[in-house]
Amino acid sequence: MPSEKILVRKKKQVESLVKELQAAESIVLTDYKGLTVAQDTEMRADFRSQGLSYKVVKNSITSRAFEKLGIEGLAETLTGPTAIAYSSEDVVLAPRLMRKYTEKFKKMSIKGGVVGTEVYPLEKIMALSRIESREGLYGQLLFMMLYPLTAFAQVSAQIVDKGNEAGVETVAELAFGQAVPAAAEVEEAEAPEAEEVKEEENTTDQSEGTDETPASTEEESDNE
Repeated sequence: MPSEKILVRKKKQVESLVKELQAAESIVLTDYKGLTVAQDTEMRADFRSQGLSYKVVKNSITSRAFEKLGIEGLAETLTGPTAIAYSSEDVVLAPRLMRKYTEKFKKMSIKGGVVGTEVYPLEKIMALSRIESREGLYGQLLFMMLYPLTAFAQVSAQIVDKGNEAGVETVAELAFGQAVPAAAEVEEAEAPEAEEVKEEENTTDQSEGTDETPASTEEESDNE
């Protein structure tokens, strides 16, 4: 029968672990047996730099903490040496980093894990570990949003370079191999047609005036 002091200490450990795990996006349980001190030190340093919590806790303490969190079905997983890794910011961080080091050190292995309050078997944790980090996904989204602008800028720069090499000033010259008339030249070309129309209108007006004059003279003669 454990002494009162031991029971109080275990109770505090359980309460402390509950507070840490209740905010976790995901929790990964691993078997760390066979890991050397140097490997453990390297791994923990990387975890700290990326904001991943990792600790070795007695299975009885972990099991009791999971019970308080309403997480069930881990009795078989919590056997033998077990370490827990968890993050309160990124759901894929713990699975991704634990897979990285189990592949690197070989002696470690992932047992399973928890996402939210749902127990995940090994295959689900491994599938989750292959998803990009949140920052990586944001980076991909930003790249897709900016790519059309970047591509347009690159194409524009290439057109300018080609134009400079060919010694032309406009895109039309580069595309069709000949200069397109400027607006002033187009207006000058259309000017003679406008003048011809004007002359025709004047001629018509004069003709109509000539027809009216004899009619007026005849009316005056009749009145006399």
